Parts: sequence; structure tokens; C-alpha cells
Amino acid sequence: MFRKILIANRGEIALRVLRACRDLHIPAVIAYSDVDRDSLPVRLADEAVCIGPAAAARSYNNIPAVISAALVTGCDAIHPGYGFLAENAYLADICHQVGLTFIGPKPDVIERMGNKAEARRVMREAGVPLLPGTEGTVATLGMARQEARRIGYPVVIKAVAGGGGRGMRVAHNDAEVTRGFPLAQAEAESAFGNGEVYIEHFLEKPRHVEVQVLGDEHGTIVALGERDCSLQRRHQKVVEEAPAPNLSRKVRDNLLRTAAKGAKAAHYSSAGTLEFLLDQEGRFYFMEMNTRIQVEHPVTEMVTGVDLLTAQIRVAAGEPLRLNQRDLEPVGHAIECRITAEDAANDFMPAVGTVSTFVAPGGPGIRVDSHLFTGYTVPSHYDSLLGKIIAWGKTRDEAIARMERALRETVITGITQTIPFHRELIADSAFQAGDVHTGFIPEFLTRAGTRIIETATETESDVEIEAVDDLTDVANDPAARR
Repeated sequence: MFRKILIANRGEIALRVLRACRDLHIPAVIAYSDVDRDSLPVRLADEAVCIGPAAAARSYNNIPAVISAALVTGCDAIHPGYGFLAENAYLADICHQVGLTFIGPKPDVIERMGNKAEARRVMREAGVPLLPGTEGTVATLGMARQEARRIGYPVVIKAVAGGGGRGMRVAHNDAEVTRGFPLAQAEAESAFGNGEVYIEHFLEKPRHVEVQVLGDEHGTIVALGERDCSLQRRHQKVVEEAPAPNLSRKVRDNLLRTAAKGAKAAHYSSAGTLEFLLDQEGRFYFMEMNTRIQVEHPVTEMVTGVDLLTAQIRVAAGEPLRLNQRDLEPVGHAIECRITAEDAANDFMPAVGTVSTFVAPGGPGIRVDSHLFTGYTVPSHYDSLLGKIIAWGKTRDEAIARMERALRETVITGITQTIPFHRELIADSAFQAGDVHTGFIPEFLTRAGTRIIETATETESDVEIEAVDDLTDVANDPAARR
């Protein structure tokens, strides 16, 4: 096992990795930017080292600074979390060269799966279903129009690198390809330093279902069940759940077998995720593979009882997986809401500020992964994620009821955040029926926009007074305490 681990990340995932290290009795060092100096992960760490100023390019994405921090503090491994350098093959390779273990897959696997055109080739050869698309990248506008006609409209032009919807354009005809192709190339080059794109058929209103896999250095691969991540806006996930609702046992079993086969074909070790699009007839198609821990990993942990972070660390240390596919049947249902510093009443405009009150929810079946505390100042330099509320229940209905309770209990004042939006979303009848797809959120916003604005504009003082009154009632009323 490792002597000491450098955690090269921030926020809730840095805290999650730190807790996994504590469970394994491994000392951990938090690498932080100067704006995160007073953050909760830094406060709780065994050691902490500043790796640069606020700008991610000069701190969290600064490979020389990260490597130096690990070596100076005597670490023998680096955990990148998600985002930043988590899927950077160059960092993984440098770690190997200087005698550090990168807690993730091998550099060549990261590189191969990080190139979506190459990932499609690997999966095609493994017999994993793919949407019709180009064999490789598309270099010219003329070729793009020709390939789009061959594939059949609508099509989507996609960057081979990166994700999150950047470098992606949907086209329903030649004119839209003409407009979208150069825009996708330019956006991909700006975002990822790689302007190459490919084209595939575009599914209207599919479900986005992903499979969590774990692999070790000894060739063992297990699939830990699927998650439905269809609820997205601007290609960013908002709510995730496991298992996927309204999915037949036959489709589910086939999906898990296929994901395990794809991961094996990629020679995968560590925690990873294969993402699929599911059409209305129950057919699924490989989309991409994420070679890291996912933001939404807690829902899988809640229904399988497997600690994915400690498993990931153990595998990186060379230990064999002590999991059997037969024992990984999900128990109950889990739902996760991503709470972000955004204003849902103002087109989800990012927000910054200082948290004046933070009261986390609790009770049976509730888990909160967050780095918030009262007095914490949310910086403007990074992702807007404040934390995740996860609810587990014996059934999906019970998980929904517990999530509704948890969202009502949560108090975050001093900064605009998305709890009012999530309360309306979870209460929506279509969501509660499991009638979800990737276009669900825009439709929901059309239905519920006025209610969200009214809820979101409830004054901060009203929220604080309500929270304090509730706590006072419990303190003063013996019956309320029972």
C-alpha cells in the first residue's frame, strides 16, 4: 500500500479522496491554490501544500507544480479526482517516469479512450454497439457534408477530445453542417488544444445511461451497475440515479455485459465509466468512456455498498479486486442532486459570495458530499459545484420522498444556489414516473419556470428565519424532539 498520497484537486472530491485515504490509514497531502487556502479539505488534511495562484492553469492544471508537490512532501502516489488533470495521459506518464503511481489507468489507455474516434474504433472491434458514424476524424467541410449525408440526418459533430458539450454541434441538414462544422472545430481547439472532430448520427431525446466499471492489474473487470444521467442542461448532468428507472432486466443485463466487454477490450484498470445512449426501443449505443471517478459515483456506492474510492486506491497499489460480479446486484434505489452556485431564475447564471448559513440535511438514507461550511467564500475561478445530496431508499418512491425531505431541510444562504430548482424538479410528475430523456430539463423549465422563479426569489432572510424557527421549535418542544 502507498506511503502517502497527494490529492491534486479541490472542493468536494478532494474531501472525498481524503476520507478514503483516512479509511485506508494512508496519510494524505492536499495540493491547493492560494484562493483555496482556507478550504475545508486544506483544513482537514494531514499536510497541505500551495501549488500556485487561483488560475487553474497555474495551479491545479500545472503538471510541474503537482509533481514537485508530490516529491517534496514524500508522496509515492497522486490521486487526481475528477476534472483538472484526472484524464491527462501526460501526467500519468510523468508520474511513471519519476517513480510516482498515478491513481488511475495507464497513460496509453487514457490517451486511447480520451480520443473519442479511437475509442469508437476499440469498441467497434470489441463488438460494442455504436451509432452510425465516421470511421475516424473529418478534416474538411466537404468531407463533413458527404459523411453527414451518408450517415443520415440529424447528425452531431463532436470533438475527439474533451467533453461537457464543448466542440459539439447538431445539424439537421447541409446548411447546418456548413455553419456548425467550423464552429465545432474552433471550439474544440480553444477548449482542448485539439480541433479534430468526427460525426455520428444524432438520437432525438435518448436516455443517457452509464455503467460503472472497476478493473485491476490482474485482468479482472466487474460492472457495478448502471446510472441514469439523462437529466442534463447544456450537456451538464443535474440529477443522477441508480439503478436506471424503467429499464427491463434483459436490457440491463445486456448493458452490463457489454460494458464489461468494452472495458476489457480497452485493457482497463481502475474505476471508470462507459457511457451509452438508449433509444426508445431499448437499444443502446456506446458514446464514450471516462477514465476517472465520476461526480455521480455516490449513487452506485449507495446501492452496491462498494467504496469506489478505496477500491480505486487498492487497485492502483496492485491489489486484486475482491469483488465477484454475481454479488453486485443493486439493493434499493439512490438519487443524487448536484447543488451548484447558480441562479436558476436567471438562466443559471453562476454566482459567487460567502456562505452565511449552511445547514446540511440528515436522517435515514441521506448522504451529503460537500466542502461547504458557514463562512466559506465560493471563488469565481472554478466549477460551480457546491455539493451533492444523495438519497437512498428501498424503492425509487422512497428515495424520492427522502430527497424531497433532504432538499427541504437544506439551508444555504449568502449565495444563490439551485436547491429551489431541484425541489421543483424532484416533485415533477414526469420525473416521478421515470419518464426521462436528455431533453427533459428544457421541457421541465418551460412547464415550471414561473414556479422556480417564485421559489428562487424567496428572500435570504426569509430562509434564515424559517430555518432558525424550525430549529427553535425542535429545541423548545419536547414533542418535536421525539
